[in-house]
Amino acid sequence: MNKLKLFISLTFIGILAFSCQDDPVSSTDHSPVLPDEPYNYMSVMDELESFVLPQVVTVGNNEIETNANSQVVLPGAENVDLLLESDEIVTLGRVLFYDNRMSANNSIACASCHQQEKGFADSFAKSEGFGGQKTIRNSMSIANPIAKRNFFWDGRAGSLHQLALEPVFNHIEMGMESSEDLIQKLRAEAYYKELFTAAYGTASITQDKIERALSQFVGSIFKRDSKFDEGLENGFADMTETEKHGMALFFSAETNCSSCHNGVNFASPTSTFNNPYAVTAGTTNIGLDMEYEDKGFASGKFSIPSLRNIELTAPYMHDGRFETLREVLEHYNDGVQNHTDLDTKLKRNGAPVKMDLTEFDLDAMEAFLRTLTSRTLTTDARYSNPFRS
Repeated sequence: MNKLKLFISLTFIGILAFSCQDDPVSSTDHSPVLPDEPYNYMSVMDELESFVLPQVVTVGNNEIETNANSQVVLPGAENVDLLLESDEIVTLGRVLFYDNRMSANNSIACASCHQQEKGFADSFAKSEGFGGQKTIRNSMSIANPIAKRNFFWDGRAGSLHQLALEPVFNHIEMGMESSEDLIQKLRAEAYYKELFTAAYGTASITQDKIERALSQFVGSIFKRDSKFDEGLENGFADMTETEKHGMALFFSAETNCSSCHNGVNFASPTSTFNNPYAVTAGTTNIGLDMEYEDKGFASGKFSIPSLRNIELTAPYMHDGRFETLREVLEHYNDGVQNHTDLDTKLKRNGAPVKMDLTEFDLDAMEAFLRTLTSRTLTTDARYSNPFRS
């Protein structure tokens, strides 16, 4: 009998410990701290109107052709009005983005893999998901996503609305079994009754409302205050000569970088015209390998990511193989492999391009890429964790 009592006691303690591990934040101390008046998110829509890179920029007495497509098409154009409907809906999305109750065991939030201080990426080659499992790919950064057309490394989502809940229901990432399970969890939290009422006029919670709010918060993460952006306004007066040299190289035919990392978002072209990547959902093969175990979109084609805030988002590539920007540049300089489906922009005379950039050139290009970092992205309270006191 004593052994039985001991077994029951130890079993109860074990269950309690496991439960505490899976539910690290109890309902009583798990509520967001929000401003009395919602933050202003709707201003993002106004900023987008002038979010265009000119086809020629003037640097001192020199002119540089940027190879930019002149037309910017927002993702899921039919849903543009849906993306940012109100500050209240975006506020709800912010809470959902940071709430670890969006995962099956209350351990993972969207923000676990998309951290504000790291340009909404994380510092791991593969992120830790539900139950300690590793994701199959590197967490992509969130960089002005409202100006992108395709999402995920294989480009499978064509709008932020399609993107929003995929990680939540992914068995590796957040592990939620069903939309009904998710809805029931949110209904149990008093603060969601208030937030959904403020956002939609009713406390009722549906999957569509969750998707709308999440997509609108992610879409609101928009910045155009980098050193490069300021340079567009002042003729790059504050750029160093090294940074200017790197910019000239980036936009040059010698490197051809801007043909893929195009336009003001330095990502896959979004124009409906002159977009060679439209049929591959913004993906391409850059000669990382001769054979790919992970084939991405197809045949080793992976998304052309935005280069905005790139210095914050290491490691790089779909599998996080490169730890530094220098390694990325060295790959393009002389490490491209001659895969059958290698992007033609990376070939000359049937072989991978060897740019033969000097060490100074590589230093300069790295310096230029750092000018694409927003000055306020990591500190803007609108995008911060509302569960932190």
